[in-house]
Amino acid sequence: MSDPVRLALYALACPLAAALVAALLCGVKSLRHLAHLPAIVGFGGAAVFALMVLSQVLGAEGESVSFVSPSVTWFSAGKFSVSASITVDPLSAVMLATVTFVATWIAIFSAGYMHGDDGFARFFAVMSLFVFSMCVLVLANNFLLLLAGWEGVGVCSYLLVGYYFAKPSAAAAARKAFLVTRLGDVGFVLGIFLFWQIGGYHTDLDKLFDYLAKNPPNPGMLTAACLLLFCGAVGKSAQLPLYVWLPDAMEGPTPVSALIHAATMVTAGVYLLARCASLFVMSPDAQAVVCLIGGLTAALAGFIAVAQTDLKRVLAYSTVSQLGYMFMALGTGGAVSPNLAVAAAIFHLFTHAFFKALLFLGSGSVMHAMGNVIDMRKFGGLRKLMPVTHATFLCGSAALAGLPLLSGFWSKDQILDVLFEARAHGHHYKGLYLFVFATAVLTAALTAFYTFRAYFLTFWGEEKIPHEAGHHAHESPWIMLGPLCVLAVGAVTAGIVVEPFNHGFSGFLAKSPSVRLAVAQAMPGTTDLPHPHFSWVLAGIGTAAAFAGLGLAYSMYRTGTETVPPSLRAAWRLSLDKLYVDELYAALFVKPAELLAVLSRYFDGFLDGFSRVIAAIPRAAGGVLRPLQNGLVQFYALGMVMGLAVFLTVVVFRSGR
Repeated sequence: MSDPVRLALYALACPLAAALVAALLCGVKSLRHLAHLPAIVGFGGAAVFALMVLSQVLGAEGESVSFVSPSVTWFSAGKFSVSASITVDPLSAVMLATVTFVATWIAIFSAGYMHGDDGFARFFAVMSLFVFSMCVLVLANNFLLLLAGWEGVGVCSYLLVGYYFAKPSAAAAARKAFLVTRLGDVGFVLGIFLFWQIGGYHTDLDKLFDYLAKNPPNPGMLTAACLLLFCGAVGKSAQLPLYVWLPDAMEGPTPVSALIHAATMVTAGVYLLARCASLFVMSPDAQAVVCLIGGLTAALAGFIAVAQTDLKRVLAYSTVSQLGYMFMALGTGGAVSPNLAVAAAIFHLFTHAFFKALLFLGSGSVMHAMGNVIDMRKFGGLRKLMPVTHATFLCGSAALAGLPLLSGFWSKDQILDVLFEARAHGHHYKGLYLFVFATAVLTAALTAFYTFRAYFLTFWGEEKIPHEAGHHAHESPWIMLGPLCVLAVGAVTAGIVVEPFNHGFSGFLAKSPSVRLAVAQAMPGTTDLPHPHFSWVLAGIGTAAAFAGLGLAYSMYRTGTETVPPSLRAAWRLSLDKLYVDELYAALFVKPAELLAVLSRYFDGFLDGFSRVIAAIPRAAGGVLRPLQNGLVQFYALGMVMGLAVFLTVVVFRSGR
């Protein structure tokens, strides 16, 4: 077993061990307050091992770098045999390091944020299992093992979103998240088995990719299989039309929101499509659908975020929108070199992990100080009261808005670049890519506007403290501020360090076998892969859009108050009411389903009553005959004697005649 694989297994074991220890502490009342320690140590250890894995993969030579563990038979049924193994390549190494590093700082923050909570140990047990499941998903070299991690993340998210299960809104949000993502997972499972059928009955990813590269299937079947896989990504990564669960997931504790939104669950769909780049590159139609859904989702979620009053909900819709950017990039793999598409999407995923975790934890710091109030209409002017939270939140806001030289600036520019290139080389879909490019620029302006609207309403203007905070509003403790500072450094510097000038990040990802195979399929004979190039024109367009949104937010909210111009009130109401999508879904799907359930209940009652009537007939007949079979032997003997007497009487009577 190679060193990277062994280290990856150690990284995988750390959060699992943390989950087991924290679960045991749940049963020891006197030790429950220590449940954060195994999580912090486990995540920290996993992050160290993940960084060691990343270092070894970085140092590996060759155009394609991959380390696969020995295969172990998981289960078999007839000819259907499933093996379990993990793979370590540049793509999985980057994801593993990102997940574990960000999760470590969220766990440290959680130790302060969740202090004194009744379910303290339960929280860290489920959180550790969540991180373990995500690591399984990232490292899996088999579709079914990946599905196991995928569903493990789903179950843990249900438990974390519904952590405050006694609160009706939290319980409803957990059910909604679980059921909506299950809709996407139906397609995902069907896609896996369709690929198994057309892919030589392989479930191991490397074998499946190689088989389909050498034996291209029917284009219609391939497109159907790719779109079914995309259904799973749509559900897990909250894209149209299944995005509605993610904003409601804010009912869980704020560290849960940071964990789900930053580097784990919602990025799983992006990772899935990046891992399967060699499959999607063979279906331009499927890639066009991915790009279009990403663009529409980014714009829709950005518009809805504009008028939200809940700080965490603004950030939730922002996550939906930024995931849309990643899918836009992934959908260009057939029009530009696939390595550029994957690099742009994963680079934005990487930078997004820092600034979105920072913003959610910053909102948690505000919530902690404001007595669990998160409505921006009830507080404001917190700059002086919470200077560290303010400074770090500003770093995250600027990075999310894509202001120059911060991490979001570089990754968003790379996405704009691949979209612009796809517009020129998109074959039958040039018009589509032009539309999506324009949508991306518009969304950049919306992003800057709603981000700095939230920032100004929270930290600028006259200081305003809700009564729920009492007289105890103050800056958060350093166990919460420390992670904010570390993540703020990442939000500011992560982008410029790893990519723009040396193309180290994109060049490293291009060594992933699945990416190399995708390039070989899309660009036969290519030996020198193209690198991302910085375009001053596109950077200028993106920056102009960001500053336009920032300038508008400053002009409207610099006083810390909100006044909507009369001409915008109709659009504002649409945004505030989330375009009535939830109401539409309720009318089209939820209410009919409830009606069907009611009718089924009454029909079931009718059938039950009818069956009772039918059953009553033999029961009545049995009641008449039952006295004849009472189990008493003497009664049977008496009956025989009486019967014999009657028989003899009849015989004698007849013979006498």
